Amino acid sequence: MCGIVGYIGEQQAYPVLIKGLHRLEYRGYDSAGVSMITPQGDLHVYKATGKVSALEEKCAPEDTTGTIGIAHTRWATHGEPNTVNAHPHRSESGNLSLVHNGIIENYKTLRAMLEKKGYSFSSETDTEVLVQLIEFTQKNEKCDLFTAVQRALKNVVGAYAIAILEKEHPDRIVCARKGSPLVIGVGTDARGHREFYIGSDATPIIEYTNQVIYLKDEEIALMTRNSDLPEIINLANVHQTPEMHTLQLSLDELEKGGYPHFMLKEIWEQPNALRTCIQGRVHVQAKDVRLSGIVEHREKFLNARRIIICACGTSWHSALIGKYFIEEAAQIPVEVEYASEFRYRNPVIYPDDIVIAVSQSGETADTLAAIQLAEQKGAFLYGICNVIGSSIARATHSGTYIHVGPEIGVASTKAFTGQVVTLCLLGLAIAKEKHTLSDEMFHLLVDELQSIPDKIQWTLEHNQNIDQFAQMFTYCRNFLFLGRGYNYPVALEGALKLKEISYIHAEGYPAAEMKHGPIALVDGEMPCVFIAPKRGMYDKVVSNIQEIKSRKGKIISVVTEGDKTVSDMSDYTFVIPDTRDCFVPLLAVVPLQLLSYYVATAKGRNVDQPRNLAKSVTVE
Repeated sequence: MCGIVGYIGEQQAYPVLIKGLHRLEYRGYDSAGVSMITPQGDLHVYKATGKVSALEEKCAPEDTTGTIGIAHTRWATHGEPNTVNAHPHRSESGNLSLVHNGIIENYKTLRAMLEKKGYSFSSETDTEVLVQLIEFTQKNEKCDLFTAVQRALKNVVGAYAIAILEKEHPDRIVCARKGSPLVIGVGTDARGHREFYIGSDATPIIEYTNQVIYLKDEEIALMTRNSDLPEIINLANVHQTPEMHTLQLSLDELEKGGYPHFMLKEIWEQPNALRTCIQGRVHVQAKDVRLSGIVEHREKFLNARRIIICACGTSWHSALIGKYFIEEAAQIPVEVEYASEFRYRNPVIYPDDIVIAVSQSGETADTLAAIQLAEQKGAFLYGICNVIGSSIARATHSGTYIHVGPEIGVASTKAFTGQVVTLCLLGLAIAKEKHTLSDEMFHLLVDELQSIPDKIQWTLEHNQNIDQFAQMFTYCRNFLFLGRGYNYPVALEGALKLKEISYIHAEGYPAAEMKHGPIALVDGEMPCVFIAPKRGMYDKVVSNIQEIKSRKGKIISVVTEGDKTVSDMSDYTFVIPDTRDCFVPLLAVVPLQLLSYYVATAKGRNVDQPRNLAKSVTVE
């Protein structure tokens, strides 16, 4: 992985490819490369480590003419990040050039077979093995590239999204996918000529067309210059009819809009993003919550033995909050599983279980594998994701989009709060059907949930001084985040955000468990962040703060507006408006997002593209 761009048409390919790579920078990467076929028929490959700008510098004196090309940003999996391992990779003859997202699990076996056939390799990657395998198949079976790709991929175990150029045929691109996303944009230039765009997601494409085809697993597509639509066939040798979709995405959503970073923009977008998430699902006058996924599968939810939520990273934290809410509101047992662990266990799953997959991108490999396992065991699958048409959206029986708009910053912010709101809506919709809440309590919760976007706006506006004291914490080597009940997952999320973008070690912990180990770390240089609203187990949290304070720990607290007790005990405070205990996480996480952001920027970190991280994790 991480990002793929491709173009074939009548305009110059290089500007499209480079701009597309810049659009994909948010996904995280460590090298970049581009391959084009010139009008003279030469196949050129240029690669550089570091940012796309380094690739541009390398390409500046080179021949980048041509109307067909592919490009890639790489997040290292096999082999260290360098120009040898960077994509695109060429076949031994130099006739083919290939870019690849995913992992070929049996690449060592394939490489050994090819070496016996006389092939040699210059890189450590599984991708070079794949391009050599395709060329070997093409020569050995005397077939065209389209057929060779189909036949070669039958011998491949693993995940892939690939795009391939062929020097001998500069009028076509072949691409394929399995387990890693790939989208084809279909456009028409100013002179009426058909042109095709390829992307690992829609961000490189939306500037040129909103008409796309999502390749399905085990499909191979052939795009030929001036053809009307791609030709698509699957590994079973069955021709497929391309399905056109219209992107619900605007170019403005992919720009920073005057903010210095996407992350800060997305933090401030949360009020409007959550209004969109709620809109159409909460009926104000009727005080009702309706999710089509619940309405259409009402009996499944009414008769569910339990709910299992599978997720990774930030999505796992949102799932924990969802667990607390759904159990409380709908009286259904809920288990939350790390998808990466769940998929490799032999979990006990019953036909009347519901398995919910939560993923911002809808492409998280571990989460996708987890629901595939659950499907084999007969469970009903429900997806909660942000990207329309994503793999999880297509693999589940039903689901709900969070509709918070594209999230470009690698560290998730508005997708987290969108997932929490969606899980709360899910809990309310189930509770309505099961009659597990009184009408009075149901209406109170619905009214309060609708007020959350305004309260997040208030929180943002009343914590604008965070940047002024964030610099004081740049020296810290460790942070401890503590919360209880609904706010324990907030502590986990706050610690994760700080780790991700500032590279300061941070740990989230249940406040009551702090004295069973982590308190040994506390000294005068250890900042301890408490989520301490005037709700829930407030008095207990006050006692935990006193335990830290007596050991000279620095206290940073998230408190309810007007609170004096915790504020007086704290060195620094963030304020949030009052809300019901179950919705505090939606407010309390906001100042923690800001704290992480401003500590990271004070340390000079690249907050939108933190090192070693990728936005869409499509490998294990």
